[in-house]
Amino acid sequence: MGDVLAGIHATWEFDTDSVLIRFERGIRTPRLFQSLRERRIPYAALSSVTLTPGKRGTVVLHAVPRPGADPLLEAAAGQLKEGIDPYRLVLPAERETLAEYYADELRAVLLDEAALPAERFMVTAPEAPMHFKAYDGRAGFDGTLVSFRWFWTGASSAKWKAGDQTFPVAELGGIEWRSPEAFEGYLRLVPRGTAADSEAGPDPEPVPAGRVQPDQDPAAVIFGLGYGPVHESLPFAAAVLESVRRTQSVPVATAPVPVGGPRRDPADIAERIRHLGDLHQAGLVTDAEYSAKKAELLAEL
Repeated sequence: MGDVLAGIHATWEFDTDSVLIRFERGIRTPRLFQSLRERRIPYAALSSVTLTPGKRGTVVLHAVPRPGADPLLEAAAGQLKEGIDPYRLVLPAERETLAEYYADELRAVLLDEAALPAERFMVTAPEAPMHFKAYDGRAGFDGTLVSFRWFWTGASSAKWKAGDQTFPVAELGGIEWRSPEAFEGYLRLVPRGTAADSEAGPDPEPVPAGRVQPDQDPAAVIFGLGYGPVHESLPFAAAVLESVRRTQSVPVATAPVPVGGPRRDPADIAERIRHLGDLHQAGLVTDAEYSAKKAELLAEL
């Protein structure tokens, strides 16, 4: 196509076989977009294209990727809010005619297999090295190894006993990422060959009976109170997942994102509340946040 379509927070540059999405870096641009900077999406990775009315006098051009084509969306497992979906281009309503033209142009280049899941990742994942701070530790990824270094102020006694962890990508079967915008978000590494090393579904399922909770699992870091934000933890998860798929001879998908599970050890709940109190006294947590989080923790007893 060779054309450029500028929208709100992003610009799409159309090439012969792909669209290059360049994200703005302004203060109003979602932090996930700023973190991604730009992404090249092959037309072969798309399943459909839609144009719909948006909010406050806008229209939305949405290029829908094929399932399994993008490691970022595979890691997100349906948890991304519309406002931070990197495949949505928001434009002023007066540009609807132009947007419709490009929507038709994109539909014309979709492949016959567009409706089928992709057999491999077709969109490049964010590049390593990467790192971010979770609630109970610091996660790092250099392209071949994932490391967790525990914080004495947040890690459970089970994680302290296990010590800092290093996981070769070749020994992993997948990842579980639960958004930090949800209650008790986390990133968990799934060892290759375990029961959780299976295809992901769009809807979270309960934690199987007897399965270790993320705050007790040395293969997981937990989010909360501003730790592990989406724009840091999701690209990290996507990079790890892409490396896992590339390393293994058998394709492995993201495991289902669990939601609930058995009640936790009261001693660990007390430890979390103590740490929450420390943050409150230090002025890092507001009175309202302290009260709400404490009530959530007490409800688990």
